[in-house]
Amino acid sequence: MSDASREHRLETPAGEISWFEWGVPSDRPSVLLLHATGFHARLWDRVVAALPAGTHVIAPDSLGHGRSAKPPALFDWSVTADFLLPLVDRFAGTPLVGCGHSMGGYLLTRLAAERPQAFRHLFLIDPVIMEPGFYAGAADAPLPDPAEHPVARRRNRWDGWEAMAAHFAQRPPYMHWQPEVLGDYCRHGLLPAADGEGWDLACPPAVEASVYLSALRTDPHGWFGRIAAPVSVIRARTGERANGLDFSVSPTWPGLGAALNAARDEHWAERSHFIPMEDPGRIAALIATAL
Repeated sequence: MSDASREHRLETPAGEISWFEWGVPSDRPSVLLLHATGFHARLWDRVVAALPAGTHVIAPDSLGHGRSAKPPALFDWSVTADFLLPLVDRFAGTPLVGCGHSMGGYLLTRLAAERPQAFRHLFLIDPVIMEPGFYAGAADAPLPDPAEHPVARRRNRWDGWEAMAAHFAQRPPYMHWQPEVLGDYCRHGLLPAADGEGWDLACPPAVEASVYLSALRTDPHGWFGRIAAPVSVIRARTGERANGLDFSVSPTWPGLGAALNAARDEHWAERSHFIPMEDPGRIAALIATAL
């Protein structure tokens, strides 16, 4: 699909949603794409390009990410998901095929539970959902300080997207991405610095750190029963994670597909957690099965 993207803004009580659109609604379902923690909507560009011609696609920047509203911290993933409900409601009556990667997959389950009639199918791409026991008591723990998380120390200031791309091209996990995807990440992942000196990450490191620190504070299992659409779960290679930021293997609970009565539960053993960045064409072909 070669339609150029169009950027939109949607004012909501929780702040402005920035979202991108390709194509126009038709008699086929529209596709809603939700990105992972620390990223942005335009990381889906290569997936969109590989979808069938004429597919209508909607891809928002999540709360705290990209060009959407920026709270100082995010500690409740249900709030992060519900921020996008006005965008789902904007397309009421248009059946949606949802595809979410990592945090985006988690958020997609919440949206589908809150608007069960809106979705035709859900594709959860390694959606970082743990088994129920992991969430026990986490919501009652004191809020951590994002500044103490290693992600908060990410390099924030850049001379331009080209310098950022050159820096990451030789470093894991980015060196394993398709080069065009890395270019999209860098090209659309920077915003002009407030002081006019260079460019800053569109997802501030402290916000990204707070998202990681809150991953287990909100238990999604309580809303799974309200999901009406068929679900496909795709997980990356399995293995022991070295730490909480090791995404060379899947962080997703292997039992998730069974818990969701998934129509498809697949293990893509040749891929890391960054499946859409490594193989956007295969993701597009997967989505096309529901169109």
